[in-house]
Amino acid sequence: MKGKIDPIKETDIIISNIKKFRELKNMTREQIADELELSASGYSKIERGEIELSVTRLIQIANVLEIDVAKIMNFDVTTIFNISNNSGMNGQVTVDNYTNSKDEYLEKYVKLLEQENQNLKVKLNHP
Repeated sequence: MKGKIDPIKETDIIISNIKKFRELKNMTREQIADELELSASGYSKIERGEIELSVTRLIQIANVLEIDVAKIMNFDVTTIFNISNNSGMNGQVTVDNYTNSKDEYLEKYVKLLEQENQNLKVKLNHP
């Protein structure tokens, strides 16, 4: 199957990217659902991958998020934040200078990661 696209894997990536953009834009599932004229549970099923995401619905979600569909399909955090590997620093990741919009996304993304780290620490300490 070399060179073939796994549609399930690709769909999972797209759904994950939708959630990332929604969170980066500080939008709730309910806000997106309202814009799409869906129930909150209906939209949540999209983010959980419980219902199939059509091209039409993907375009509608991209419009609500005010981003291009291509960005959802090809989202890579390193392109948003201009992160690159620096082999001169023993494989450490370095972050270059940002433009205004990248600063905003970086700040939000860092907060989300910090929150997730805190949640994981709590789970580790309280099994």
